[in-house]
Amino acid sequence: MKLKKPFIIAGPCSAESEEQVLSTAQALAASGKVDIFRAGVWKPRTKPNTFEGAGVEALPWLAKAKEMTGLPIATEVANAKHVESAMPYNFDMLWIGARTAANPFSMQEVAEALRGTDIPVFVKNPVNGEVDLWCGAVERLAVCGVKNIGLIHRGFSGFGAGALRNAPMWHLALEMRRRMPELPMICDPSHICGCRQYIADISQQAADLNYDGLMIESHINPDVAWSDAKQQLTPDALAALLDSLKWRAGESTSESFQTALMGLREQIDSLDREIFQLLAERMNVAEEIGKIKRENDVRILQAARWDDIMERALARNSSLGLSEHFIRTLLDAIHIESINRQNRVMNE
Repeated sequence: MKLKKPFIIAGPCSAESEEQVLSTAQALAASGKVDIFRAGVWKPRTKPNTFEGAGVEALPWLAKAKEMTGLPIATEVANAKHVESAMPYNFDMLWIGARTAANPFSMQEVAEALRGTDIPVFVKNPVNGEVDLWCGAVERLAVCGVKNIGLIHRGFSGFGAGALRNAPMWHLALEMRRRMPELPMICDPSHICGCRQYIADISQQAADLNYDGLMIESHINPDVAWSDAKQQLTPDALAALLDSLKWRAGESTSESFQTALMGLREQIDSLDREIFQLLAERMNVAEEIGKIKRENDVRILQAARWDDIMERALARNSSLGLSEHFIRTLLDAIHIESINRQNRVMNE
C-alpha cells in the first residue's frame, strides 16, 4: 500500500456530537493539510462510568462529514460487531487499537470480520513492548486476506510516571519496520505525548526517522473534549504544527555529502570494531572472576560492587555527554552477559 508522504490523519479523539464532528471536519478540510478525518466511535477506557464513545449513533455523523468536506473517514474497531456496523457507512480506513492488538483472541475476531476486504487497516502497536506481538496482529489480518495493512506507532506503556504518556521506544518501532518494510508506518504523537506541549517534538522525530505520516488528534474545542482533552489540538494549531515540520529527503546526490558520509561511517565501523573487541576482553575477565569465585565458593552476584560500577560510570558521564538512560541500559546489558558468563564457569 503506497501513501502520499507525509500522510496526515487528524480528527477528534472521540465523536461526541454531530455538531462537534462536522465543525471539526470542516475546519480540518479548510486547512488543506489533512488526508483522512478520524474520530473514535467506540472508546476503550480503563475505568467504568467514563465516556466510552457514542457508538453506532456516531457512524452517520462521520458519513455526513465525508459528504460535506470530501475528506475520507476512519475509525477504530475492536471486535466483529464494530466492523459489521461500520462497513455500511463506507469508511475509507479502519484502525485497530493498542489494547486489541495485544489480545490474539480479539485480533482473530476482527481479522475474520475483515476477511478479504480491500479497505486499508492500520494496526497500532500493542501496549506491551513486544515486537512479536505486533507482528502477530498483522499476520492474523494477512492470513485472513486483508490486503492493505499499515502500522501505527503510538508508544508503549511502562511503569511509573514520566513526561510522556507512553514511552516512544523508537527502537521497537524501527525493528518492526525492519521486519515488515513493505508496510507503511505512521506515528501517533498524541498518544505518545498525552499532552499538547510535546507533540511538535515527537512529530519531528518521526519525520526525521522517515515515518510515512502522522495521526494527530484535533478537536474544535479541546478544553471541553469528553476524552483526552489535554492531548488534542485545535485545527488551527494543528495546521501551524504541520507547517513547522521538516520532512527531509531520504538521500542526497551531492558528491560532498556522499564523501563526508562515507568517511564518518568508516569511523563508526572502526569504533564499533574496537568497542566489541573491548567488550569481548571484558567478558574474558568476567570469566576469570567466575573461576576465582568457584574456587573460593563465593556467590556470583555482588550487589555492592555493581552499584559502585554504576555510580562511577554515571559520575564520569558528566564529561562524556551520554544520557543517563543510555548508560544504565548499556551497563545493564553488560552486567547480564557478565553474570551469564560467570554462571557458565561456575557450573563447569
